[in-house]
Amino acid sequence: MYRGATELRNVKPVNGFPRVADKIASDPDKTTTIYRRYDRLSARNLLFLEAEIAELEAQQNKYDNDDLVAINQVGIECHSDWTKFERYANEKDGNGKHTQQRQAVRMELALKIKGKLKEYHEALAVHQTLLNSKPPASTTVKAMRNWFLDINSGKMDPRPQLWGSSETKYDDIHDLVALRVPADQDRLSDFIFNNFGVFFQTEAHDGHSAYISERSIAKCVAIISSILSAILLFGSITSLYFVHNHYALLGMLGGWTVLFATCVGWLTNARRDQIFAATAAYAAVLVVFVSGTLGGAPTSVMLSNSTCTSS
Repeated sequence: MYRGATELRNVKPVNGFPRVADKIASDPDKTTTIYRRYDRLSARNLLFLEAEIAELEAQQNKYDNDDLVAINQVGIECHSDWTKFERYANEKDGNGKHTQQRQAVRMELALKIKGKLKEYHEALAVHQTLLNSKPPASTTVKAMRNWFLDINSGKMDPRPQLWGSSETKYDDIHDLVALRVPADQDRLSDFIFNNFGVFFQTEAHDGHSAYISERSIAKCVAIISSILSAILLFGSITSLYFVHNHYALLGMLGGWTVLFATCVGWLTNARRDQIFAATAAYAAVLVVFVSGTLGGAPTSVMLSNSTCTSS
């Protein structure tokens, strides 16, 4: 049984939907779970729901105006007591007809509005979630599109994995959503991914695909970041220790601070306020070092060449 299960896993999937599904599921990092968002269809669907609810709202307002003109005791009770409104709306005679047809129509409208509002709000919430989701990595989309269209196969007449209208699945990157994106999408990770990704390739379980390991890149980025942090801190302290000229100290202090801000801004996804706070803290550490007894600046400054004598 175990051997048979192994053989089944190694069977090449059928071309079409089975093969595309196997390709998406074979990525260990699951960054290939990319699907269309259908922004235009979602917008039109929301507009349709909105227009339908607007018509229901207009009908509800008309019924309210009619009740103001032809007000009666039953109408007053139904507008103030839900229990009575429900009882009058469902009350029927011996022939199965509503005794309060007016309230039955209003109850039907109220329930219809309730259902449409729920559908509309759920559609809004889902669309908002999709719009706020992180977009898939452009490199992943490019790789999936090349595979999907069979561009790199070397065939004379390559055919896409899916036919019909599904052929344009990866054409519009702005209409795609990834169910999972890499945890770290900073500039350094992107730079390593785009230029040195070949060193982090791993083979998928199908034996026919190769993926760039997100975990390996994350570890490499963590090591590089740690080394840069140590260089920026101890390198600046070491260089400032051997400088005794005030102007040179100020220049080096400014240079190290600019270098630190550049590294934080370019290598990370920190926001402007976070960059400002980190740079201010870094500059404060250097200023404390320079002004202390460990810095290269002289601890005493001769204010005057004259001597004071006491009488």
